[in-house]
Amino acid sequence: MANMRFAVGLRRLIPFLGYHHILMFLIAAGIILLSLLLAGCSSTSPGIPNIFLISLYYESYPPSFDPAQVDPGVTTAIANIVGQAQLEVRVGYFGICINPDGGSFLCSNNASSLASQVSVDQDPLNLIWVASTFKDSIVFPYLIIVAIVLAFICFILLATFPGWHEETDERGSERDVKPFPSRPVSQVALALIFVASVFVLVSVLWQHTASVAASTIAQDLGNGSVKSGVGTTAMILGWFGFALFIIVTIGLLVMILSISLLDRLTDD
Repeated sequence: MANMRFAVGLRRLIPFLGYHHILMFLIAAGIILLSLLLAGCSSTSPGIPNIFLISLYYESYPPSFDPAQVDPGVTTAIANIVGQAQLEVRVGYFGICINPDGGSFLCSNNASSLASQVSVDQDPLNLIWVASTFKDSIVFPYLIIVAIVLAFICFILLATFPGWHEETDERGSERDVKPFPSRPVSQVALALIFVASVFVLVSVLWQHTASVAASTIAQDLGNGSVKSGVGTTAMILGWFGFALFIIVTIGLLVMILSISLLDRLTDD
């Protein structure tokens, strides 16, 4: 009985869902994804340490040799310095997480406090300091923050779009009517979400390029003793957030052009 009432209520609700409600849902999803991206490595909450831009960790593996190496034997010296260290460092936009001995992660936005909790043997090559330098000097989260603010304003503007309501016609019968949204408001919303999309695109490209470059250089410097990787989850969140904003941009553009075309046909 309860399922039947829910189905009936859903059937009554669906006709009153407007085109702009779908766009609002996409914007909300994009904001959530980008917010999760910014929250990566900021705390030890479940799943948050797994959202990182780059990870650096000690691991012994056969070093790579190349004729361009002036002193290939330096890999042996580095291996002797590293010893049995197994610390892992992950970097997010606003925090760093470390795993000193394969146990649980410790996360903070202060690299000095994290460094004080490990011994020299656990981080002999100062990977925590390297990660802190990457976060402070290369990572730039503020374009994503501005994009989230712009997308939220666009969400509020879409919420002002008129919905379905009942009107009485000349014959006295009621009918459902949905007026066109304001053209200036629609254009402002389009401009906001377009700028937000551009900001997210620039940030994600910056994030991807910087992470891959830093990961490659760090692993080459620690040849045979240090490995690094780029956070897949962070990349997915960034690109999916951008894709959702682009879909909303295209959706708003199609809506504005369609209303414009209908106005011309009506005038003719």
